[in-house]
Amino acid sequence: MKNWPMKSYLTGIYLFFYIPILVLIIYSFNNAQYSLVWHGFSFRWYQELFSDNDLWISVMHSLVLGVSAATIAMCIGGLTAISLFRYQFFGRQLLQGLIFILILSPDIVMGIALLILFSMIQLQLGFWSLLLAHITFCIPFVVVTVSSRIVSFDEYIFEAAKDLGAKDMIIMTRIILPLLWPALFAGWLMSFTLSIDDVIISYFVAGPDFEILPLKIYSMVRLGVKPEINALCTVTFGLTLLLIILSQLVLRKKP
Repeated sequence: MKNWPMKSYLTGIYLFFYIPILVLIIYSFNNAQYSLVWHGFSFRWYQELFSDNDLWISVMHSLVLGVSAATIAMCIGGLTAISLFRYQFFGRQLLQGLIFILILSPDIVMGIALLILFSMIQLQLGFWSLLLAHITFCIPFVVVTVSSRIVSFDEYIFEAAKDLGAKDMIIMTRIILPLLWPALFAGWLMSFTLSIDDVIISYFVAGPDFEILPLKIYSMVRLGVKPEINALCTVTFGLTLLLIILSQLVLRKKP
């Protein structure tokens, strides 16, 4: 009884988050268009969803972009976190501060700034502009994720490796990377999620020839929320849930 206020508060928070998702899933099976009144159970909108070729082209574009951006951001962000931890150099504190500034910057500011940059260098808007933009806003999150793991390392491990004759490359491949792989994988998942979900920055730097899923959904919602969109969001939520379960199975500690 002593903990009932906290339990009630947490229950209210979780209900606030998940009831809209539950309603969305339920109405994805509603046999009606542009209506919040239940007209019967139906798989009609899932059939239309899986027969919409333009929509699946956007899905493939988003998957290719998300995997590419997450992988490159993981590599760059991981090396950045390791360098900031292991080496002392001029401007180190400034670089750490700039990373947090990128995280805190509004998306609309970054989107406009990247659009101006791409216009100055005359980069045609499309896949490459989207890829560079997504890598840019994903890197700081990877750096923070990996840094939170690497600060728990015992620095004497590296000194011991050097005393045994290991060079920097051996220390990197046989000590640092095996210890960091859970954080790198978590950074990859976060980057992929951010990339697959971004609308504001992508809106500024996307071209007409490469449409991604978030912008496709945004353009569809502007004409009204169709049950087909509910079905698409339900499938996306299911895939996200599956990805989270797989990540937990991979990252859990072995007994």
